[in-house]
Amino acid sequence: MAVLVIAEHDNQEIKGATLNTVTAALELGAGDVEVLVAGEECQAAAEGAATISGISKVHLVNNVLYAHGLAEPFAALVVSMADAYSHIVFSHTTHGKNIAPRVAALLDIVQISDIMEVKSPDTFVRPIYAGNAMATVQANEGKLVVTVRGTAFEKAELQGSATIDTANASDDPRLSSFVGQELTRSERPELTSARIVVSGGRGMQSGDNFHLVEAVADRIGAGVGASRAAVDAGYVPNDYQVGQTGKIVAPELYMAIGISGAIQHLAGMKDSKVIVAINKDEEAPIFSVADYGLVGDLFEEMPALAAELEKQDIKPR
Repeated sequence: MAVLVIAEHDNQEIKGATLNTVTAALELGAGDVEVLVAGEECQAAAEGAATISGISKVHLVNNVLYAHGLAEPFAALVVSMADAYSHIVFSHTTHGKNIAPRVAALLDIVQISDIMEVKSPDTFVRPIYAGNAMATVQANEGKLVVTVRGTAFEKAELQGSATIDTANASDDPRLSSFVGQELTRSERPELTSARIVVSGGRGMQSGDNFHLVEAVADRIGAGVGASRAAVDAGYVPNDYQVGQTGKIVAPELYMAIGISGAIQHLAGMKDSKVIVAINKDEEAPIFSVADYGLVGDLFEEMPALAAELEKQDIKPR
């Protein structure tokens, strides 16, 4: 049987996490890998998906029902296609985590979440205890729903030429309807694809002080993140959150500013190539994973860092 990867896109371009997910799907070795692109006026996204190396076919479902990625109609569509596949694979992103459990429930099958390694078509390695331990899990069902941690797999190359097959929409379950959305608009790179991430924690003391993080981030072309404590305190929106309950990131450079280093936050950024921490508490857990640490008052160190970057005329790359 084949493997179906559910593409994440904005109706124009395929999101980077999908490329990592395709790599994981190919490692399953369970047959042809096909990609589902469902949305409204998403032909361009389907054409982009067709260039992903290793896939054999793209299923394009162009219908207003999937314009906003509502979980209920999307899950119904996936279930309607499920008979032909041994594995249904999602990215472990907000989009994937919203739909995958519904698909698994409707099919009454096992879901394996947040896999970081493929041992065999039915055996995977996934994190437990907020990433502090790894478990090898095996499922004995004939069909599996799987979500993939993108940072654990390389991105698939874009040198393919898969065929695009137009498919029909499924029936609308009429369990939800789109009302509206408010998006945080920013010219900064998206967290999960940023080369550099600068995150602030509860130590920032207020949302007004996040300008200290943003000043440094904008100077070096970084994405801006936050700890769960900072989000829960209302300093920044929820989509800034890095951690087990937020976004999993693995940039080339991660700067943790005023973040103590709770287990769930470390689980979301510990795979970063270089970690720099600034905290006034020399016993803060964040220093246990940091490659470079500075014990100091962030309200002094961050303005000094921003001034030095400006003095050196450092510009985003």
